[in-house]
Amino acid sequence: MEGLTPKQIVEKLDQYIIGQENAKKSVAVALRNRLRRIQLPPEIKDEVAPKNILMIGPTGVGKTEIARRLAKLVNAPFIKVEATKYTEVGYVGRDVESMVRDLMAVGFNNVKREIEESMRKDAEPRIEERLLDLLLPGSESDGSVVEDGGVEGKDEANLPSEVEGGKPKSTVSPETREKFRQWLREGKLEDRQVELVVNKTRGNSSVGMGFFAGGSLDDLQSGMMDIQDMLSGRNKKRRMVSVKEARKIVEEEVLDSMIDADNVADIAKERVEQSGIIFIDEIDKIATKNASSSGQVSREGVQRDILPIVEGSKVNTKFGVVDTTHILFIAAGAFSLSAPSDLIPELQGRFPLRVELDSLTKAEFRRILLEPRNALTKQYVSLLETEGVKIVFTDDAIDRMSFLAEEVNAKSENIGARRLHTIMEKVLEEISFDADEHSGETITIDEAYVNRRLSDVVQDQDLSRYIL
Repeated sequence: MEGLTPKQIVEKLDQYIIGQENAKKSVAVALRNRLRRIQLPPEIKDEVAPKNILMIGPTGVGKTEIARRLAKLVNAPFIKVEATKYTEVGYVGRDVESMVRDLMAVGFNNVKREIEESMRKDAEPRIEERLLDLLLPGSESDGSVVEDGGVEGKDEANLPSEVEGGKPKSTVSPETREKFRQWLREGKLEDRQVELVVNKTRGNSSVGMGFFAGGSLDDLQSGMMDIQDMLSGRNKKRRMVSVKEARKIVEEEVLDSMIDADNVADIAKERVEQSGIIFIDEIDKIATKNASSSGQVSREGVQRDILPIVEGSKVNTKFGVVDTTHILFIAAGAFSLSAPSDLIPELQGRFPLRVELDSLTKAEFRRILLEPRNALTKQYVSLLETEGVKIVFTDDAIDRMSFLAEEVNAKSENIGARRLHTIMEKVLEEISFDADEHSGETITIDEAYVNRRLSDVVQDQDLSRYIL
């Protein structure tokens, strides 16, 4: 993040999102301002509030993708939520504080994954010893024997004297353990079966008793069930698995034991509070001038519940109390049936930056089909290459599909770039269905082919009847 100027951030976003330069500039400046704030003296830093953004534009023009790519760019904790799934306090539904708890969970998992990656090399010796204990239980201090399967692909004559028919005797010498260590490193024991005790609540154990500190009712119920399973022994299960599978399970257990969950939670909490991003989609669906006439749960009530979270409040989570004051909120909506002015004034004031995203034109549809790293044409070419079919798109075919996408969006519902998914699928439907019969062939998609596949669309003016 430190090395990225706003101009460089926009360049990175350009690799995935076509057009919408104003929106990209706004999010780039908002992101850069976060870095600038961190470098301020403490007495000023706490006074600088994030410049929350309200994106206005039809569906499918890149609102969510801009926010998601932005967060991924700087490895910031990010979560996308739908404003419509929240309800006013007192009604059945998710409370607005759950968005912060979900963000904190994302931040915790991100930090844990990073620390695990940094510790993976140090954990390798411990993982190897655990696997050898499973392969040669006779080498343990208790001298117990587990009847394992034989060593596949090895001659019995090549086995150490303490191992008969692939099964360890009651005691195993250090020389035998070293021999198995060598085989393990050479990958000769990957298919051998071992018995392993699996902790079914392993993923939750790292949180410890934190769920009592705060969180939702679901967190509390989940934590109580884990404790009941732990006390009754139901969280332990014996499984026969291959050494290859056992390595993954043992690696996770070893890394869990090496990580300080409290330290992870502290780092995650700092990261969430200083660089977390919450994307609230469909915010226009809770904007209304007259909530009482809707016959639904009060939309204005949901806005009032969201307001303190955006303004800055402290939310209890199972990882500790999170302050939302400096979390960046990006809200988005089509506002086709309502206007941003229909939001309550207090909430409007908390989104000082407003960006209007433009509807996509033929030229932008063409660029979307060709330029991004994840362009649709590149996706379909790669998919069909797995069947040995080479697809080539001509320029006139790309132009025709771009024109049709613009035409259909203009005459029916404007769903932006999502229209291209439907058109591409319809054009390539026949090839995808018979791909196994065309292995080794090169198929050219030109304008005539596109017209033939979409002949009904070309002939009929009511295009929405044929392309949804």
